[in-house]
Order: sequence, then C-alpha cells, then structure tokens
Amino acid sequence: MLFFFSLFDAVISYVTPLIMTQNGLSVTQMGIIYGTAAISGAAFDFILAKYLKSSHYRKIYLAVFAICFVYPLILWQSKVIWLYLIAMALWGIYYDLINFGTFDFVGRETKKEDHAQNFGIVDVFKSAGYLIGPILAGILIGKLVDLKVFILAWISLSVSFALYLALTALTKKSKITYMRDTIYKHKNMALELRVWKKVGLSIFPVLILIVFLNIYDAFFWTIGPLYSESLSSLHPLGGLFMSFYTAPSLIVGWFIGNIVKKYGRTKTPFLAFLLGSLVLLLFPVVKDSPWVLLLVVASSILTSISFTSIKSRIVDFITSKPQEEKEIEGVGDFSVNIGYVVGPMVAGFLSDKVGNANSFLALGIAGIVVSGALLLKKVDK
Repeated sequence: MLFFFSLFDAVISYVTPLIMTQNGLSVTQMGIIYGTAAISGAAFDFILAKYLKSSHYRKIYLAVFAICFVYPLILWQSKVIWLYLIAMALWGIYYDLINFGTFDFVGRETKKEDHAQNFGIVDVFKSAGYLIGPILAGILIGKLVDLKVFILAWISLSVSFALYLALTALTKKSKITYMRDTIYKHKNMALELRVWKKVGLSIFPVLILIVFLNIYDAFFWTIGPLYSESLSSLHPLGGLFMSFYTAPSLIVGWFIGNIVKKYGRTKTPFLAFLLGSLVLLLFPVVKDSPWVLLLVVASSILTSISFTSIKSRIVDFITSKPQEEKEIEGVGDFSVNIGYVVGPMVAGFLSDKVGNANSFLALGIAGIVVSGALLLKKVDK
C-alpha cells in the first residue's frame, strides 16, 4: 500500500515545483508557496491533537485517500496563487496524516524491539515508490507538465487504495495488538499547550534533529527537480538526480536494525546526519553529473539511516507512554512541518541568489553545526 502511495506522492512532489515555475513563478516565490504546505500541516497537528478521539491507523489512512484523490486536480488547475495555497494546504494535511497512521500501525502491530527493523522495511517500500516516481514523471514530462503525469498519479493512488481495503480486511481478523486503544479526553487549549511543552522538552534533541532532517529533505524536493532538469541537459544520467537521492533507503532499510544495535539507538541518528552533511560540502567542487550523483547517493545513505532510526525512537516513546500518543505524534509532526516551512523557503531563496550547488553547500554547513551540537549534548536514552 505504501509503495503505491509513495509512487503517487513522488510523482506529485516532482512536478509541483516544475508546475509553479513553468507558470511564471520565480524559484523564491515557489519556495515560499511550497513552504505553506507545512504551515497548514503544523496547524493541523495541533487541531488533530486537540480534537481527535482516537488515532487508529485505519481511520487515518481513509482520510488520507479522501484528500489525495482531490489534491492533484486542484494542483493541475492552479494558475493563481490562492489555488496553489489551497493545494499546498491539502498536501500538508495528507502528509501529516500518512505519518500519523504509519506511526500508529508500527506501534500497534509490532513489538517494541522490532520498531527500528520494521520501520526499515516500511521505508524500503516507500523508497521504492520515491525511486520510481521521478523516473516515470521525467519520462512523461516533455517541455511542459501535462495531464499524462496526473493520470499516472491517480492510477498509483487507486492501486494503493485497493491495497488499503485489503489491509483493513486482514488486520480486522487479527486479535494481536502491542498497544492498547486510548480514548482521548478533549483538553482546553492552555492545557494542550502545556502537555505539548512537557512532551516536547522530554524529547527535545530528537525533535531538533527531526526539524533539520526535514529541512534537508525539503531542500532536495524543492530545488532537486530543477537541478535534475539542468543536469539532464549536460549528461543523460543527470535526470536521475532525485531517483539517486531516494534509492539508498531501499538498501538501508534492510540493515537499519543491525546498525542501530551496533551503534546504539541514541547515537546512530545524530552521527549519521553529521556524516551525511559533510558530504554536501563537496557539491560546489564536483561539476560532472555522474560524480554529483555519487555524492547524492553517499549523503542520502547516511541521512536515510538517520531518518529511519529517529522514527523508531518516536515509536519507542509512543509505546512507553500510549496515553500521550497523539501529543508525541503531534510534536513530532510539528517538527517535520517546521523543517518543511523553513526548508523550501530557504532553498528557493538560496537557489536564486547563489545557485543550486552552493545551496547544498550551505545546507551541509548547517547540518554539521546542528548535528555536532546535538552529539555533544546528552541525548535522552
């Protein structure tokens, strides 16, 4: 299910910056609008945490599909800024919901000691979709983005929905669960904020890393398609830039459990992000497309380790305190959204001012500073 959903999202994510720029927006304007998706998602996090009575993945996934069938139509018809903003709001909401649902699924259906390994498996299938999506989109895109790309997205989403129905039927028959259902009581806003503050402070270093991992990811998805199109004009392999970025999770996912066991649940995500950021320092130096792709793979392998291991830490927190599940998921996704607000806006601005390669250099410097500081702190164990 998540493979075909990721294929859908990859196609949409790849064409979104291209549609905006082909309709006359600058890269800076595109980055600002792109970032509003995460602002909507951040607001939705708080609303969801305050009013959601339960967080079972079946209901959450159903809401995701309802939104996703509408979203491509709005994006395709967008010609003015307010329509782009509506499309971005829907994107931010469904992206948050799919993360909520997956956290709940892994926590509910698997043992705590298997969380890192199982998130690795989940990420393998998601990464396969994000690997294939940009390739298919690139093949279908001529001089302009047209209806063919959106038909591909809808077909992928339809297959994913059919598999969701199969998943629902299968899991309803199973009586085994590793996390009890919790019926949440509504809190007033002041109390909800206090709970968020308490939860946030208890896992603060993890949340900071989540912010910067998503700034990193947002950089690639905001200016990566533009960089890919420019590289493809220089070398046939250049157009595979985004596919090379997403490919490493196909490998990392199978080994993440062993990596975490060897280097520790606490240290692994921070050290991996530090090393991945170091690789980005070479972007302005390397000019040939094949070598650029090699740098992308190296950095992506390391940050994939960081991404997957940090998500398993969030599920660890949820299963140890199920009564705070929606608050933990809320502050976690809020951190994702902060990264996706800052990332596209900064990436678009830097791309216009200093070019794509130097933008990735700046990203690497920021990543080294942040991950190095977090490694020096005592991280929650």
